Amino acid sequence: MSTTTPAQRAANGTADYLDQRTGLGKAVKEFARKTFPDHWSFLLGEIALYSFVVLIISGFFLTMFFVPSMALITHHGPPATMDGVLMSEAFSSTLHTSFEVRGGLLMRQIHHWAALLFMAAIVTHMMRVFFTGAFRKPRELNWLVGTLLMILGLGAGFTGYSLPDDVLSGNGLRITDGVIKSIPIIGSYMSYFVFGGEFPGEDIIPRLFTLHILVVPGLILALVGVHLLMVVLHKHTQYPGGGRTDKNVVGFPLFPVYVAKAGGFFFVVFGVIALMGATMAINNVWNYGPFDPSPVSAGAQPDWYMLFLEGSLRLMPGQPEFEFWGFTLSLNVLIPAVVIPGILFTFLFVYPFLEAAVTKDKREHHVLDRPRNVPVRTGLGVAFLTAFIILALAGSNDLIATHFSMSLNQITWAFRILIFVGPWFAFWITKRICLGLQRKDRELVLHGHETGRIVRFANGEYIEVHRPLDEQERWLRVNYDAHRPLEVAPATDSRGVRRKGYASERRLSRLSSFFYEDRVEPVTPAELAAAHSHGSHDELETDTTSEPQQIDSGRAH
Repeated sequence: MSTTTPAQRAANGTADYLDQRTGLGKAVKEFARKTFPDHWSFLLGEIALYSFVVLIISGFFLTMFFVPSMALITHHGPPATMDGVLMSEAFSSTLHTSFEVRGGLLMRQIHHWAALLFMAAIVTHMMRVFFTGAFRKPRELNWLVGTLLMILGLGAGFTGYSLPDDVLSGNGLRITDGVIKSIPIIGSYMSYFVFGGEFPGEDIIPRLFTLHILVVPGLILALVGVHLLMVVLHKHTQYPGGGRTDKNVVGFPLFPVYVAKAGGFFFVVFGVIALMGATMAINNVWNYGPFDPSPVSAGAQPDWYMLFLEGSLRLMPGQPEFEFWGFTLSLNVLIPAVVIPGILFTFLFVYPFLEAAVTKDKREHHVLDRPRNVPVRTGLGVAFLTAFIILALAGSNDLIATHFSMSLNQITWAFRILIFVGPWFAFWITKRICLGLQRKDRELVLHGHETGRIVRFANGEYIEVHRPLDEQERWLRVNYDAHRPLEVAPATDSRGVRRKGYASERRLSRLSSFFYEDRVEPVTPAELAAAHSHGSHDELETDTTSEPQQIDSGRAH
């Protein structure tokens, strides 16, 4: 007869109390048995989540010592280079936290590294979702939520590294002021509103502080909740493989397997971030000094996830400004800082619906695509990544020039050419590689793996023996949809009247041709049966009277 301890009775009573009043037991039972597939790439989202938890913990610590004020004071204290210098209270409190608060510098650096890892995990996670088609029905809305989370992450990073009010963050705010003012008609009014007067004003640091610790984290928390809820409602995606279909999930239950894994993985992520914060110095604001609009030095770049915007601004020629109706249209700022990011984010928002439109696919998809089987999607993803990398490198053109003793103007012109040529070439070469890999898969299915074993028949014919694929390998290479371009019905109906919507159907058909005109059809059962029927070659398996002579070297085609 088993007995329960007082602690067990208390826990059971508490659980029963909550279950009777909230129905929590049913929800926990349902959620705890939720099945999740086991693949390392699914941990990218967890890294983002755990980095955000570290951001909240370290940010709470830093909030207790930071003074969000632009009031000028004379700083007294370490470091010696800043003692007696006139600066804002925000910058002075940052120095105080770094040098006089126990563990303050460690927390600052942990916070900064966690922010960089948070954005890196989000971007990499979205790349995995995009290239594998995890955004397809029914997950289009969850893709939008993820894109909003990425944008909010950019906002959190920008509002955060602008708070110390040092030279680097102040120059970033000066660029922001220029971007806002480049917006036609309303730009100057918006700048006056944001900064509370002429730049830099006296209100921007307190306003950024409120956004950074309250508004943006609150929105991120809400969207993370929605994101996780949708993952539970839709069930998890899984990579193609044996026994995996759109109607099941092959993996392990959340409890106890993934609860233990997730708990351990959180401490791994936290430990790595803490180690980076303890050993890798970052954002040493005392090297720059308090904000002064006059000094700008080489090597002044924002964090990596904002480098594409910096590079876009550096590549744009400075001439295109126009006057009309009493307003100045600054295309040299508007195009690189507003139009180009707008194109990027618009592409991310509309792509799931665009692909669904050109395929007319209304089915639910829970098994992921192999990137090679969707060449245009993969090519577009690589093209946008190429553009991002080129812009990020352009944002460091001064460092490239100083480190490699090269001409800054030549580097800038090289990047201006690359930003047009690079993405197109990346798309073309990626598409050709994907089509080549599909053809290789097709050959493997039809003929099997090369073994290097050459045999000769009695009639003098030489062949190479191939090892057939097993069922799992074959299934992986034939189980995909090779979508065809949409066909357009005639422009007129049976009575000769022009059909309504024909023009839009025509445009959609052309777009569909761009996506699916070049394709490799999967091997059909009839093709497989024909390929495996070799006539007299079947004697290798069935006829023992005709003993072929084996050749140890050389290959036959």
